[in-house]
Amino acid sequence: MPTHPSQSNLEKARSEQKITYVRQMLGELGIVARSENADMLCYLIEMAYLEAGDVLAGSRPISRVERSN
Repeated sequence: MPTHPSQSNLEKARSEQKITYVRQMLGELGIVARSENADMLCYLIEMAYLEAGDVLAGSRPISRVERSN
C-alpha cells in the first residue's frame, strides 16, 4: 500500500527548499557585495547566510512574523 506524505511533511519540505534557495541567493549577493567592497552589506548578508544555514540544520527555528497589509 503506497504511503502519502502528510500535509505537514510537504509544508516542511517546501519551507526547506525555500530557505535553501534564499541561502544560495545570499551567497551570490555576498560575492557581488564583496566585489564592490560594501563592508556593511557583506556583514549583513553573511549574518543572513549563517542564519539560513542554522535554520536548515535545525539549530534555529524559523520565526514566523504576522504581516499586516
